Amino acid sequence: MGMVGGGPGAFIGPVHRIAAELDGAIALAAGAFSSDAARSRDAGQRYRIDAARAYADLDTMIAAETGRDDGIDFLSIVTPNHLHLPAAKAALAAGLPVLSDKPATATLDEALELRHLVRASGQPYALTYTYSGYPLVREARARIAAGGLGKIRKVVVEYPQGWLAGEASGKQAEWRVDPARSGLGGCIGDIGVHAFHLAEFVTGLSVTELLADLAAVVPGRALDDDCTVLLRFDNGARGVLMASQIAVGERNGLHIRVYGETGGLDWRQESPNALILHHGNGRTEIIQAGDTALGPDARIASRTPGGHPEGYLEAFANLYADFARLLRGEPAPLLPGIDDGVRSMAFISTAVDASARQAGWVPLLVPGE
Repeated sequence: MGMVGGGPGAFIGPVHRIAAELDGAIALAAGAFSSDAARSRDAGQRYRIDAARAYADLDTMIAAETGRDDGIDFLSIVTPNHLHLPAAKAALAAGLPVLSDKPATATLDEALELRHLVRASGQPYALTYTYSGYPLVREARARIAAGGLGKIRKVVVEYPQGWLAGEASGKQAEWRVDPARSGLGGCIGDIGVHAFHLAEFVTGLSVTELLADLAAVVPGRALDDDCTVLLRFDNGARGVLMASQIAVGERNGLHIRVYGETGGLDWRQESPNALILHHGNGRTEIIQAGDTALGPDARIASRTPGGHPEGYLEAFANLYADFARLLRGEPAPLLPGIDDGVRSMAFISTAVDASARQAGWVPLLVPGE
């Protein structure tokens, strides 16, 4: 793979590299890691790639790599949001598949343009909604799809963090509170969209209406840092989505609970190797990662026996493994794609607008659906 972004000081670049290479199917071969040529070369040394393949910019990389017999097979985009569309556009135009960090783009209009480009190119495109890669998240999805909870009635998903409760200092914080680089959403575009995707992924339902209350709590902040969104799903179920980056003391508390007519389930990202299943007769069951009774979706996403914890990097690696299957012409039905990207951007756009207008309940309209 080739990578754009992920240079010195980046958190997510090394994560992508480790995840991509975990199963031995993919290798990082080239990159335009920074807009500064010297920093890009420095990153290339840190990633231990051929010095000649650490490029000064993306266009140079694509031109050089598409001219090599051993050139890159796809592009991984790990930049701030405002660069997602131009990077994907350049790769697709050169005939390169794309695996991109979420959200797909900075705005809904950009996401719609990207969807058109992906469909016109015929190239594989996927998004790293990381939490859909956890084995027990896939197990929860399979059990709900099989009717294990009966008709779904209630979905509660929350994603509290506390790292932006004060001044946004440092590379990772600064771009996330900058509308020019983050796009129209702050917290809702950074982690709220993860919660939204997880709710739809696990339940198999689609959000049809929402009521949003977004706030920039820290004085002087241009983008939201705290979000509460009520949801209505296409089967009549109700939901609550809470995302916050000013919740002091919280670290990465993604947590989903789903309640149906005959049961409920509970999964936490900070304790990812246990799925709690509540039965209608009052019995509570703890399903462990690595259990022999797991379904095929969870088993194929597991690498170690029970009792050997797997976490964030392994979940990330499952998305790369899915993408490798896609490139080999094999099915990868659980891998988030451009349609997920458009739905997610429609959610962000609708919530930001509805909250600003204090519009109350509004439909979630996704162009082209």
